[in-house]
Amino acid sequence: MKTTDFGFERVSEQDKTRRVAQVFSSVTNRYDLMNDLMSWGLHRLWKRLAIAIAGIRPGDTVLDLAGGTGDLAALITERVGAEGWVVLADINADMLRLGRDRLLNRGLVHSLAYVQANAESLPFEDNAFDVLTLAFGLRNVTERSRALASMCRVLRPGGVAVILEFSHVVLPLLRMLYDHYSFAVLPRLGALVAGDGDSYRYLVESIRTFPRQAELAQMMAAAGFSDIHWNNLSAGIVAVHRGYKL
Repeated sequence: MKTTDFGFERVSEQDKTRRVAQVFSSVTNRYDLMNDLMSWGLHRLWKRLAIAIAGIRPGDTVLDLAGGTGDLAALITERVGAEGWVVLADINADMLRLGRDRLLNRGLVHSLAYVQANAESLPFEDNAFDVLTLAFGLRNVTERSRALASMCRVLRPGGVAVILEFSHVVLPLLRMLYDHYSFAVLPRLGALVAGDGDSYRYLVESIRTFPRQAELAQMMAAAGFSDIHWNNLSAGIVAVHRGYKL
């Protein structure tokens, strides 16, 4: 039986998929609030920087994968304009529903579609998108190499994928402080605000087991991407990887 990481545990692939679904269904209603509290609001700046790096243009067709509550999709629709198209996809029905409702409440109805989809087997034709964005979702995928290959497949030649993800801090002193904050504070904050400390303990552990910046770049290259670069944000607390499909 093939196993994979679920935080610091090794579990079967089927069990990780099931348990990740439980995590996000549990925290859906407080997800954005917790992101603001955990990152002191920086996640909003990180997402804007990722969108800028993607170089989205008017008329582009964009897949926002693991789009969650729709905050990236809202930024993307501003850039693609009336002639473009944005598909918000997420494997979790609760997160997808919340994202759709929030975008509708903001009056964003044109050029938007919603698809429940597994990143490892995207239900789209080859060469369908100009840009693919993925924010804080890759570490929760069961088989990341398979997902990266699927992402490359659905991009058009010359298309770009931008992956924003928690990564590995490059400054030793900051790393010590960040580790203390992550393990001592975040699970307690999750228990207090979201009523689920265990899910946030998993999310902290999943960051520590996620590939380092250079390793993720190598995985992207193996999946078919080229001209891969990354930018560390906040000293590597998060990183933005960008790769192109030839």
